[in-house]
Amino acid sequence: MPNDLMTTASPSGTAAPASGHAPVVCLLGPTASGKTAAALALAAQTPIEIISLDSALVYREMDIGTAKPSPTELTAVPHHLIDIIDPADSYSAAQFVTDAERLIVEIRARGREPLIVGGTMLYYKALTQGLNDLPQADPALRAELDALAAERGWPALHAMLGEVDPVTAARLAPNDAQRIQRALEIHRLSGHPMSALLARQADERTFAGAADLRYRVIALEPSDRAVLHARIATRYDAMLAGGFIEEVQRLRARGDLQPALPSIRCVGYRQVWEYLDGETDFDTMRERGLAATRQLCKRQLTWLRSTPEREVVDCLAPDYVAQVARLARIGQA
Repeated sequence: MPNDLMTTASPSGTAAPASGHAPVVCLLGPTASGKTAAALALAAQTPIEIISLDSALVYREMDIGTAKPSPTELTAVPHHLIDIIDPADSYSAAQFVTDAERLIVEIRARGREPLIVGGTMLYYKALTQGLNDLPQADPALRAELDALAAERGWPALHAMLGEVDPVTAARLAPNDAQRIQRALEIHRLSGHPMSALLARQADERTFAGAADLRYRVIALEPSDRAVLHARIATRYDAMLAGGFIEEVQRLRARGDLQPALPSIRCVGYRQVWEYLDGETDFDTMRERGLAATRQLCKRQLTWLRSTPEREVVDCLAPDYVAQVARLARIGQA
């Protein structure tokens, strides 16, 4: 379980950090790229505390399917923003920004340096570029859209989106359920297309981070995506063998969770939930879980490659950990 230095989300806002600090190092990468190993190696060399940049690791009781660091790894170096909320609750990019900025200040006040590690690129974008003032999620509306999709299929909802927000629909695949649902939700709640709101807010956006915080990005990216896909398959099979299905069974047994929740929508969990509902057999569940993980990997790499300030390390290189250590220069300008 997490050590005592892990912190919970705070609604109190952030204090202004002291000026003159070196950039905060962010170690980003797709799933299975070796971020944890590199971070622990850095921790062995430099007094750091890790701030998790992962929208799945925030949930308690979800350890196997999220590939959460082991208890040994969690106690080797202070970690933050892991195991901080119940699966019945939600955690937003706005909350992450508030928590991360506060933690950066607190960690530096302790004479250590923060290291941000993870693959939730939306959180990184929110931290460094600011937040869009879009409507909050509406569970009832999402359930309504899910029911409609179950009846008609996501391509039909994609067509609906095309009628009210053709700009957003044009950039989404017909089966991109999560993004189609969010775009329809925003239109229903605001009365405006998401694309129009984003365009209008682009010039109005204020920087979400404290004014004097700077960031240095190290990106773990594979030179051969097929090798990373093989890693993903190996890890997913290890999860299944290690009790992933039983973990989801325990979540289901609580009685207060359902598939529309953000926690159960996490990659892998939805597929196992459907399997336990009898909607698929084991082999289909496994293949769908792997496909969803590969799609996540693809999205993460797309986000990374649109980040020009990043310094790239081939995560498949035998010395990738040493390369990360050379680039990190934690605490240095």
